[in-house]
Order: sequence, then structure tokens, then C-alpha cells
Amino acid sequence: MEIYASTKGRIVIPIPLRRKYCIKSGTRFIVTDDGEAIILKPITEQYLKTLQGSLRGKGVLEVLKKERHRESGRE
Repeated sequence: MEIYASTKGRIVIPIPLRRKYCIKSGTRFIVTDDGEAIILKPITEQYLKTLQGSLRGKGVLEVLKKERHRESGRE
């Protein structure tokens, strides 16, 4: 499958790929460069569900609670 960039740098993702990865208007992407390729990862509900629980046990919840407490003290 071959696509091209417009003069403004825009690319069009073909319909079969948009359907496969549930990409809709307004979908955001994580863009990475591995040195040989540009990788676009759509941030969809499915992607977010795969992240669920991935930070468990890393102390993230405590950090967020402390941050929220600090911010509430400023108001």
C-alpha cells in the first residue's frame, strides 16, 4: 500500500487501515521515530484499554494524590 504526503505534509490513511484500527475523524496519534521509520499509533479506546493496569504497583496513584492535594491547597 502506497500513500503520499501533500504539499502541507498531510497524509491520507487508506480506508482499510482506518477501519482495522478504528480511526475516525479527530483521532489522535502517538508519533515515534525509530531511526528507520515513522510510527503512528492511534490513541483509540482499544489502545487505552491495553494500557489499563500497566502502571499498577509503580506508585503512580500516590504521586497523583499528592499532586492533587498540593493543587487543592493553592485554591
